[in-house]
Amino acid sequence: MYGIVEIGGHQYRVSAGDIIDVQKLEAEVGKAVDFDKVLFVGGEKSVVGLPTVKGAKVSAQVIKQDKSRKVIVFTRKPGRTRKKNGHRQPYTALLITEVADGQGNVAKIEAKSKNAEKFLK
Repeated sequence: MYGIVEIGGHQYRVSAGDIIDVQKLEAEVGKAVDFDKVLFVGGEKSVVGLPTVKGAKVSAQVIKQDKSRKVIVFTRKPGRTRKKNGHRQPYTALLITEVADGQGNVAKIEAKSKNAEKFLK
Protein backbone atom coordinates (compact mmCIF):
# COMPACT_ATOMS: atom_id res chain seq x y z
CA MET A 1 0.00 0.00 0.00
CA TYR A 2 1.21 3.51 -0.74
CA GLY A 3 -0.06 7.00 -0.16
CA ILE A 4 0.36 10.49 -1.53
CA VAL A 5 0.86 12.87 1.37
CA GLU A 6 1.31 16.64 1.55
CA ILE A 7 4.22 17.75 3.73
CA GLY A 8 5.36 21.36 3.82
CA GLY A 9 3.48 22.33 0.66
CA HIS A 10 4.95 19.46 -1.40
CA GLN A 11 3.39 16.14 -2.35
CA TYR A 12 5.28 12.87 -1.85
CA ARG A 13 4.47 9.28 -2.85
CA VAL A 14 5.36 7.15 0.17
CA SER A 15 5.07 3.57 1.32
CA ALA A 16 6.17 1.87 4.53
CA GLY A 17 9.98 1.62 4.67
CA ASP A 18 10.74 4.59 2.39
CA ILE A 19 13.18 7.35 3.33
CA ILE A 20 12.29 10.82 2.07
CA ASP A 21 13.88 14.25 2.43
CA VAL A 22 11.43 17.08 3.15
CA GLN A 23 11.76 20.74 4.00
CA LYS A 24 13.01 21.28 7.53
CA LEU A 25 10.50 20.27 10.20
CA GLU A 26 10.67 21.37 13.82
CA ALA A 27 11.11 17.91 15.30
CA GLU A 28 13.96 16.24 17.13
CA VAL A 29 15.88 13.29 15.73
CA GLY A 30 14.29 10.01 16.86
CA LYS A 31 10.82 11.47 17.42
CA ALA A 32 7.73 10.16 15.64
CA VAL A 33 5.60 12.51 13.52
CA ASP A 34 2.16 11.93 11.98
CA PHE A 35 0.77 13.47 8.81
CA ASP A 36 -2.98 13.50 8.20
CA LYS A 37 -3.05 15.40 4.88
CA VAL A 38 -3.22 12.21 2.82
CA LEU A 39 -4.51 12.96 -0.68
CA PHE A 40 -4.61 9.42 -2.11
CA VAL A 41 -4.15 5.86 -0.86
CA GLY A 42 -3.36 3.17 -3.40
CA GLY A 43 -3.08 -0.58 -3.20
CA GLU A 44 -5.63 -3.34 -3.67
CA LYS A 45 -8.40 -0.79 -3.21
CA SER A 46 -7.64 2.84 -4.06
CA VAL A 47 -9.12 5.70 -2.04
CA VAL A 48 -9.18 9.23 -3.44
CA GLY A 49 -9.59 12.19 -1.10
CA LEU A 50 -11.72 15.25 -1.67
CA PRO A 51 -9.35 17.03 -0.86
CA THR A 52 -8.00 14.59 1.77
CA VAL A 53 -8.86 11.04 2.76
CA LYS A 54 -10.75 11.02 6.07
CA GLY A 55 -9.05 8.98 8.76
CA ALA A 56 -5.96 8.27 6.65
CA LYS A 57 -2.62 8.83 8.31
CA VAL A 58 1.08 8.49 7.50
CA SER A 59 3.47 7.96 10.42
CA ALA A 60 7.18 8.63 10.17
CA GLN A 61 10.27 8.87 12.33
CA VAL A 62 12.81 11.69 12.04
CA ILE A 63 16.20 10.15 11.29
CA LYS A 64 18.29 13.20 10.40
CA GLN A 65 18.30 17.02 10.42
CA ASP A 66 20.92 18.30 7.97
CA LYS A 67 21.78 20.69 5.17
CA SER A 68 21.95 19.73 1.50
CA ARG A 69 24.99 20.09 -0.74
CA LYS A 70 26.22 23.60 -1.37
CA VAL A 71 25.00 25.30 -4.53
CA ILE A 72 27.46 27.86 -5.90
CA VAL A 73 26.07 30.81 -7.86
CA PHE A 74 28.31 33.20 -9.83
CA THR A 75 26.97 36.56 -10.97
CA ARG A 76 28.95 38.85 -13.20
CA LYS A 77 28.18 42.16 -14.79
CA PRO A 78 30.27 43.31 -17.73
CA GLY A 79 33.07 45.61 -16.64
CA ARG A 80 32.37 45.02 -12.97
CA THR A 81 33.39 42.54 -10.33
CA ARG A 82 32.28 38.97 -9.97
CA LYS A 83 30.26 37.79 -7.00
CA LYS A 84 30.27 34.24 -5.63
CA ASN A 85 27.29 33.12 -3.55
CA GLY A 86 26.64 29.80 -1.87
CA HIS A 87 23.47 28.32 -0.43
CA ARG A 88 22.71 25.18 1.61
CA GLN A 89 19.04 24.31 2.10
CA PRO A 90 18.18 22.65 5.45
CA TYR A 91 16.14 19.45 5.26
CA THR A 92 14.71 16.68 7.42
CA ALA A 93 15.09 13.00 6.53
CA LEU A 94 12.07 10.85 7.43
CA LEU A 95 11.65 7.08 7.61
CA ILE A 96 8.03 6.15 6.80
CA THR A 97 6.92 3.59 9.38
CA GLU A 98 3.19 3.23 8.72
CA VAL A 99 0.54 4.07 6.13
CA ALA A 100 -3.13 3.80 7.17
CA ASP A 101 -5.99 4.27 4.70
CA GLY A 102 -8.69 5.24 7.21
CA GLN A 103 -10.73 2.09 6.58
CA GLY A 104 -8.83 -0.20 8.92
CA ASN A 105 -6.06 -1.27 6.54
CA VAL A 106 -2.54 -0.48 7.73
CA ALA A 107 0.81 -1.10 6.03
CA LYS A 108 3.72 -1.16 8.50
CA ILE A 109 7.46 -1.34 7.96
CA GLU A 110 8.86 -4.86 8.22
CA ALA A 111 11.09 -5.37 11.26
CA LYS A 112 13.65 -7.29 9.18
CA SER A 113 14.02 -4.66 6.47
CA LYS A 114 17.36 -2.91 6.02
CA ASN A 115 16.04 0.55 6.95
CA ALA A 116 14.22 -0.73 10.04
CA GLU A 117 17.32 -2.47 11.36
CA LYS A 118 19.45 0.60 10.73
CA PHE A 119 17.20 3.36 12.10
CA LEU A 120 14.61 1.76 14.42
CA LYS A 121 16.09 0.51 17.68
